Amino acid sequence: MLTLITGAVQDRSARGIAAAVSRLITSGRLPAGARLPTVRTVAGGLGVSPTTVSEAWRNLILAGAIQTRGRSGTFVSGPLPPRARLRYAQLSGARIGLPRDLSTGVPDPLLLPSLDVALRRIGDGRWAGSYLDPPVLPGLDEVLRQRWPYPPERLTVVDGAMDALDRVTGAVLRYGDHVLVENPAFPPLLDLLQAVGATVVGVPMDASGIVPDALLRAVRGYRAVALFLQPRAHNPTGASMDESRAALLANVLLEAPHLLVVEDDHAGDIATAPPVSLGRYLPDRTVHVASFSKSHGPDLRLAAVGGPAHVLDAVADRRLLGPGWSSRLLQGVLLDLLTDPDVTAQVAAAREAYAYRRAALSAALAERGVTTEATDGINLWLPVPDQQNAMVALAAHGIAAAPGAPFCVTPLPGDHLRITAGLVADGYGELADVLAAATSETTRGSGRRDLAHPPGWR
Repeated sequence: MLTLITGAVQDRSARGIAAAVSRLITSGRLPAGARLPTVRTVAGGLGVSPTTVSEAWRNLILAGAIQTRGRSGTFVSGPLPPRARLRYAQLSGARIGLPRDLSTGVPDPLLLPSLDVALRRIGDGRWAGSYLDPPVLPGLDEVLRQRWPYPPERLTVVDGAMDALDRVTGAVLRYGDHVLVENPAFPPLLDLLQAVGATVVGVPMDASGIVPDALLRAVRGYRAVALFLQPRAHNPTGASMDESRAALLANVLLEAPHLLVVEDDHAGDIATAPPVSLGRYLPDRTVHVASFSKSHGPDLRLAAVGGPAHVLDAVADRRLLGPGWSSRLLQGVLLDLLTDPDVTAQVAAAREAYAYRRAALSAALAERGVTTEATDGINLWLPVPDQQNAMVALAAHGIAAAPGAPFCVTPLPGDHLRITAGLVADGYGELADVLAAATSETTRGSGRRDLAHPPGWR
């Protein structure tokens, strides 16, 4: 088997080794259940470091192509259906049939503003305009620019934050480009980057976002084309970047004048932290995405994208060959919601409710000796000794949680679960009892603030 693997590898990078082994599995030359040689054996056969093979094995494990069985070794899992390879699919499969679903990461429908009044106010039939009309309603464009954290050269509206990331990715990335992301990161983004063939490099975080020293090492170690980050209410950790951290990161990025920053402000108006953007320092290199899904309604399917003309013009031109524009009817609804004082008050109340729920659950866990990360947004990042065992323990109580592994570019020091604390309106003590039982004594009361520091970064 070693000869089979070494003979198939042409590119001896971790990515190349993983791709070669994946092809052997897909073709059936490495059958399901086959035991793979040890990491050191493969490394010796290829003349590379064991670290390189370990990274290739980790990528294959995350893809579901191979699995480890402790001291028994590593075995071929067999090819997965295309959808099952997605990190996002690993999240959705965690909640089947459980009565209390805290895995979704979605807002509480009861805290969203009603669309009825807005629909009645704009429902006068004036939305059947020309195909050549501007893609953004003029009134909405004006409101969005007033809200923007820096003056964008161009601004448009697309069909949600992931649509924005997809279109920006299509405009600026090519196969094999190195891309920097937070570690952990949002699984659909990682799926998207994998789909376009990008080489993803995870950068460690702390409670204020990306660690500047780690970013500096990544910038110097890779000629990355783009940096993707969440400036506030980071999903899954809840970390928010402040102005001081933004200034430090912008200073680091002066060493990489070719690198584009793409910010996903997914939490929007329900985030407690103020809007912060590297665009304040690097306006000609920053694309900022502002989503309204969690604050005003996921089914509006709207997000605004602002940034330099060379990126936004490419996005707008490509959209002309597809949908052309986002529904002006829905844009009218959003404009009405953003300018209605009653809705503004409702969104502010929702923001306070989410902050209370997050803090109440976090405090209840702290009383039970469990330290979590839950500083902003609707999620709680819960350390557990073993992800799978913890999910099984919660399922026994009828509770679904999202596994932490799909969020990780590279493994973190310990396992985690993501809990959607924003959906927990009461019963914090009872829920904390169940969650605390799923944690390990070794993670309690540690006071750990670093969220993602793989060995060798610091």
